[in-house]
Amino acid sequence: MSVQRADTDRYSLLITSAILGIGGGPLWASKCTYLTISGINYAKQTGKERMDIVNQYFGLFFLIYQSSGVWGNLISSLVLNQNPNKVVTNNMNYTYCGANNCPTSTAEISNTTTPASGVSETLRYTLMGIYTASGVIGVLLIAIFLDQIDLSEEKKEQTDEPTIWNSLLGTLQQLKDIRQWLLIPLTMFSGFQQGFLSSDYTKAYVTCTLGIHFVGYVMICFGATNSISSMVFGKLSQYTGRIALFMFAAAISVSCIIALQLWSPNPNQLAVFFIFPALWSISDAICQTLLNAFYGVLFDDHKEAAFANYRLWESLGFVIAFAYSNFLCISVKLYVVLSILLIGMILYLVLEYLEYRKQKMSAQETNVVNMTENTTVQNAIG
Repeated sequence: MSVQRADTDRYSLLITSAILGIGGGPLWASKCTYLTISGINYAKQTGKERMDIVNQYFGLFFLIYQSSGVWGNLISSLVLNQNPNKVVTNNMNYTYCGANNCPTSTAEISNTTTPASGVSETLRYTLMGIYTASGVIGVLLIAIFLDQIDLSEEKKEQTDEPTIWNSLLGTLQQLKDIRQWLLIPLTMFSGFQQGFLSSDYTKAYVTCTLGIHFVGYVMICFGATNSISSMVFGKLSQYTGRIALFMFAAAISVSCIIALQLWSPNPNQLAVFFIFPALWSISDAICQTLLNAFYGVLFDDHKEAAFANYRLWESLGFVIAFAYSNFLCISVKLYVVLSILLIGMILYLVLEYLEYRKQKMSAQETNVVNMTENTTVQNAIG
């Protein structure tokens, strides 16, 4: 019976994940489009730089969005801590924790853990009920209070009715733009980074050394720092520019990767287990906030397709990170994440150079036109 129950739970999770993915992609693209259009419209009304306003809009959004990591983990911790059957970790050998952790060593460590009889049905339904109610409330808030935006100007050049096929075709046609290809590695890095932290760091560093009951608290630290950083750096970008912040985020990520390669986790270093997710959350906040805003401004004519591509490639990073999770050692995974980051940053800087050169040439052409018009007016007067 237990084997049949495990198989049923596994298939249920697969189906649920597929449904969540189908609904999450369009929702993310719609949200990004709404924020971008709203920010651009507000920038036009106030006469401010639209990139700065869009960055602030996304910063405010991710402040609230990333705080869900705090409330979600807090709710699950409070509910599941009421379970009388908890996992007791007797592991005192930390040799295979950290960068040395491999699938074979994980199996050895799991033999030193006393398995629990599982979460009670009451707690399981309580937790799912809370999460379901939160989702329903979110839908109602959007339906009742969210203002409608005028998309007539956005769709003037569109002759076809918006269908699923047209949306899919637009997403694929977006790949004809070289700028999209230059952003793909950095977009995928966002997924790789979050996948490593939520899966590998919590398993190979936190659970292996401190126990699984610390995972929730570590992720709360990540969510809280990420939430605050999103707002701070979204606002700060108008003073520093996005290139400086992207370089700062890359420096943090590279430093964390190198430190995780060298660090041998020990329970006596409790603060360090929270420092790493806090630092990495700063990098993640900068990447998600500024990269989403950059997509919205860079692909102004094809926002929906651009954000669909963003979600596609970020999710692909997630998928790959989780796919090889049970086959590679942590040290190898860190090198993979580092490689994706370096490639992504190099191509991003290439894109910034191309955009700078494009704007410079456009400014020169505008100056030539203005000088020609001035000369014509002066000759007419003379």
